[in-house]
Formats: sequence, structure tokens, C-alpha cells
Amino acid sequence: MLPSMLPRLFAFALRLARDRHDAEDLVQRACIRALEREHQLQPDTAPLSWMFSIVHTTWINELQARNVRERSSVEWDDGEVQNVTDQSMRTPEQFLMNRQIIDAVMRLPEAQRAVMLLVAVEGLSYEEAAQVLNVPIGTVMSRLSRARQAIGAHFAPGRRSRKSVDSAP
Repeated sequence: MLPSMLPRLFAFALRLARDRHDAEDLVQRACIRALEREHQLQPDTAPLSWMFSIVHTTWINELQARNVRERSSVEWDDGEVQNVTDQSMRTPEQFLMNRQIIDAVMRLPEAQRAVMLLVAVEGLSYEEAAQVLNVPIGTVMSRLSRARQAIGAHFAPGRRSRKSVDSAP
């Protein structure tokens, strides 16, 4: 059962971590944790949701450990972000739009990005996402709403013209 989940777990980890090597390590650590704690999987919990929860918790623990080690906030190099490409993309325009959407999602704050990935990309219900993230369903709805607003603002008409006006000397 676990091997069939690996592609989705890796895609989720890659979008959380924004780095292929970190995502590989994250999935590996999450799988080890799941295998060690297999007895904790409740009969009424979907195994995939349980695994998403483990991946997310493992990632949050890693961020906290990095913060303690570095005594500063984690900074990411957007040039190093690698995404799993959608093989169904046929035209350059579709590819560009997909890329812009992925970039907008990746710029979201961690909490909003995790909710957006779980609900919009992985197809989890609000309730399942709330269980994965260990937050109330209202928090999931609020974070998702703010994430959608942020992404919508990113694509709002006139956004580029304001940016170019702001960057003028």
C-alpha cells in the first residue's frame, strides 16, 4: 500500500520543501515514521491522509530544527524550486499559465500553501485537510480563502503596471 502512495507523497513533499533533495529526505523520514507507528493508524482514517499528516508534521519539525540550528528564518532560493510537470500540457501557453499558478502557490505562506496543496492539488476534503494539519475545519476554510485571494490578487489586471510604476526611479 505504501509504495502506491509514494508519487503523491513525493509531489506533496516537493511542493512543501521546494527542493528535490529535501523532498526525498522528507518522504523517506515520513515513511520510516509511518512504518514504526503503523499501529497508530486508526481504522476510520484514510491511509493517504495519515501519510500526508506525517509528511506535513515531519516537515514542520524539520523547519523548527533548522530555525534552531541557524537562529534565523529559513530562506529559499526560488531558482532552485523544481516542480513535477504535468505531462498533459500541450501548448506553451498552457505550460506558462501552469507555471505561473505554481509560482503563485509557492509564494504563499507555509500554512496557506499546505492547505492549498492538500485541498486543490491532492483533492482532500476540508475535513480531511483539517485532520492532516491537526487544525479546526474553520481554520482550513480561512487559510484556503486567504490563499485563493492572494493567488487571485497575483493575477489581477493592472498588477504588472503597478509593479512597473513602483519600480520606476
